[in-house]
Amino acid sequence: MAVVEIVSFGYLHGAPPEAHLTIDLRHHFRDPHVSPGLRYMTADDEPVRAAVLGTPGIAHLVGATIAAVATFASGPGAGRVVVAVGCAGGRHRAPTFARALADCLRGAGHSVTVRHRDMHKAVAQR
Repeated sequence: MAVVEIVSFGYLHGAPPEAHLTIDLRHHFRDPHVSPGLRYMTADDEPVRAAVLGTPGIAHLVGATIAAVATFASGPGAGRVVVAVGCAGGRHRAPTFARALADCLRGAGHSVTVRHRDMHKAVAQR
């Protein structure tokens, strides 16, 4: 099984971290930031997690990302696989997706670490 490092981040807080695979959630998945009730919450809050994980397509993307990680891990240079998951501010979609991905990968026997680069930064003003 692979050693997988997942880093969630916000594009509005800087360049994506270097990774084997970068998932960009900005344009195709509903942003909790647009909801005033969720804007100042983070992925630590259940309403944010429910909103993100209830978004059509998210579960399928988690599954596709698991398949991509397995592909990287099976290559001849197999070693640590780094996955970067980004959204606009790094507080809602990216960390929620990163945690869901980590849970699934751990369930499949992978060793996984998760780091949230921007989740606790101030809400990005747009």
